[in-house]
Amino acid sequence: MYVYNVFCCTEYPLESGKEEKMDKFVPTIKLKLTALVIATAVAGFTFAALGECAGGPDTQFANCSGSVAIYYTVKEGDTLYDIAGRYQVLLRELVKTNNLSGSLIRPGDVLKVPENTVADGNMSRGNIPREELMLLARLIHAEARGESFEGQVAVGAVIMNRLASPYFPKTIPEVVFQKSYRVYQFSPVGDGSINLEPDEEAFEAAKQALSGKDPTDGALFFYNPDISKDQWIRTLPVVTRIGNHVFATSS
Repeated sequence: MYVYNVFCCTEYPLESGKEEKMDKFVPTIKLKLTALVIATAVAGFTFAALGECAGGPDTQFANCSGSVAIYYTVKEGDTLYDIAGRYQVLLRELVKTNNLSGSLIRPGDVLKVPENTVADGNMSRGNIPREELMLLARLIHAEARGESFEGQVAVGAVIMNRLASPYFPKTIPEVVFQKSYRVYQFSPVGDGSINLEPDEEAFEAAKQALSGKDPTDGALFFYNPDISKDQWIRTLPVVTRIGNHVFATSS
């Protein structure tokens, strides 16, 4: 009978007469070896689980032992709207978590996916509540009906840019209904035209703005220079002009 070294393969011949005694210990050795193998496998699995989590090629995980932080690497064609929908998180929380100042993202950017903002059944695509999508479409329709489609998207983009800015409220309703010195920021709220039923083009413009389309390149304000009597807004740096609207940013 031969006994093998557990960690290599050396054979140790036993003296005659000791085989019977050794036979009594072999089952015990096998049992201990089996336990060692299982313990090692479990330990290896535990270390892998704590130190490395599986994910897609564009998704990274950190601190997998407790609260999981998920990071997403932006690809060509991605929008904040699409990423929010993919991970079932609120768009505004995605913006807030990453301290974004606008809706523009670039391939290669790494975004942290917020926790505990899973959408429910009342959410539209991109996790914007349906009533907020409707409100955005109403504002676009009231402010830019008669403008080109690009001009309508631009108005919606201003709302989204304000949503991402630290100087404005963090929800679409709060942005739309915000007052400054007791005057609504958007005149259709004050005159009631925001209650007009939006058409399909306004809805589509709202969806485009939610998807991250921004013809204004980050504007936070817009006005019609032929109508507006606000002298202060005319002092703001102009970004672009689309149709009858001038789009500006903060000074």
